[in-house]
Amino acid sequence: MKKFLLSLAALPLFMAAIAGPGKKPAAEKAEPAVIEKIKDEGINRSQVMNIAWHLTEANGPRVTASPGFMKAANWAKEELTKYGLQNARVEPWGEFGKGWMQEKCYLAVTEPYYFPIIAIPKVWTSSTPGKGALTGNVIVINAADTVEFASKYKGKLSGKIVMMLSKDTLRPSFNADGKRFTAEELEKMANAQPPAPGGNRQGGAQGRPMNFGGAFAQTRRIAEMVNEENPGLILSIVSRGNDGTIFVQGGGAYAKDSKQAPASVVISSDEYLRIQRLVLAGVPVKMEAEVRTKFYTNDTQGYNVIAEIPGTDLKDEVVMLGAHLDSWQGSTGATDNAAGCASMMEAVRIIKTLGIQPRRTIRIALWSGEEQGLHGSRNWVKNNLADPVTMQLKPEHGKISAYFNLDNGTGKIRGIYCQQNAAVKPLFADWLTPFADLGANTVTISNTGGTDHQAFDGVGVPGFQFIQDPIEYDTRTHHTNMDSYDHLVPEDLKQASTIIAAFAMNAAQRDEKLPRKELPAPRPAPAAPGAVPAAAPARQ
Repeated sequence: MKKFLLSLAALPLFMAAIAGPGKKPAAEKAEPAVIEKIKDEGINRSQVMNIAWHLTEANGPRVTASPGFMKAANWAKEELTKYGLQNARVEPWGEFGKGWMQEKCYLAVTEPYYFPIIAIPKVWTSSTPGKGALTGNVIVINAADTVEFASKYKGKLSGKIVMMLSKDTLRPSFNADGKRFTAEELEKMANAQPPAPGGNRQGGAQGRPMNFGGAFAQTRRIAEMVNEENPGLILSIVSRGNDGTIFVQGGGAYAKDSKQAPASVVISSDEYLRIQRLVLAGVPVKMEAEVRTKFYTNDTQGYNVIAEIPGTDLKDEVVMLGAHLDSWQGSTGATDNAAGCASMMEAVRIIKTLGIQPRRTIRIALWSGEEQGLHGSRNWVKNNLADPVTMQLKPEHGKISAYFNLDNGTGKIRGIYCQQNAAVKPLFADWLTPFADLGANTVTISNTGGTDHQAFDGVGVPGFQFIQDPIEYDTRTHHTNMDSYDHLVPEDLKQASTIIAAFAMNAAQRDEKLPRKELPAPRPAPAAPGAVPAAAPARQ
């Protein structure tokens, strides 16, 4: 026992000896005292909820290229400048397309009795025709195929209020909307094994071909035929929305020269099915509706917000933090993804407030166009690091140590996905040790997808997404009219901001950049952005 204790005491001297005369052992992270200061500032003097309020309620929805997005982007740029970051800018990344904003949405059934309708217009769809409210009986389109649709409805829908027959029925839920990961779920993540050689590099369902045949193709074509008839208003339903929650996204194309889609709204399942039952029972349903939307074409560029904390001896190398600033239109985009943006802004505020000087430059990026296909991050990567189609690397590619992303709602960080980069797993486990008391200690080799870290991982730059408690993200707030400030959890966002600040400093202080996986092979170019296919009016 004594011999063991002596060997531990001698370890620092041994490490110094193998490092060479006058040399320090290799630095793997920030000093523990720095991490403790970050924890104190982030937990006890947090500004994250104030930042989140400005991004949400003070600015409204942040659809890419809309006035709301640009207002939030410029506010973030000015705020980052106040924190002391340098070269804060709203930076164009390339052609996006048309901006869009809703100006008015009123729907109500007036016969056989009055009741108001909860409705949200789909992005990049038009206004109802004429001035004032559109009135008329609702037509339920019931066609098994395009032949039946043509025989029953061709030439009869112009200017009408229409809805597709839905076979959905409302079912009670016996599960709570909100949840946290259990210890068993986190242990399963931590024990995950990398896929077999030759398996899908991205993991999960990605890479599997989608089946666009059969019933799906038939429904899609009927939806296109409905649009071609130029109805006055299309009513839609999303089957998993209930209790007044509306899942709503896009319904038209945003490319600069694309044709405008007819007015289209998603309404609550309860009201949609009530209207449908009345019409199918032979009871005429009269509705009045006025939807006003506006397109913006003066500036069709997409923009990201970028700012930096300059480094010292390794200032030419960069640690990046990011989240997407754009949102959908149903609410103010609080959990998707003002939560991530506020956490990233709070992380750099903590570092600047404490006067900590990183060795590497720390760069924050708030992306646009994420909801349409990671356009902001992918184009930044293409412009600055590498084009995944050719994999011809640009000089800055080798200077990025890591990119850390947050985009899974308001939940606290429980750990991090390694994206099959086995070499970073022990590093991240060590970095999380000071935060075990805050519930974060899971490191999984697994991938996760669907957000901006994939743009970096796709060209061989270490890109990571944190594991977050789901709370009510998928069940209630993600892309819905419930995605509001009230659904943010302050203590969770304080914890997340603190951990992100610590990860940024740990990565910035290491002697070496983070280990990298093998460079991916070039891959085919994706489909051109902006041409959104027609969605079936009955569902998204």
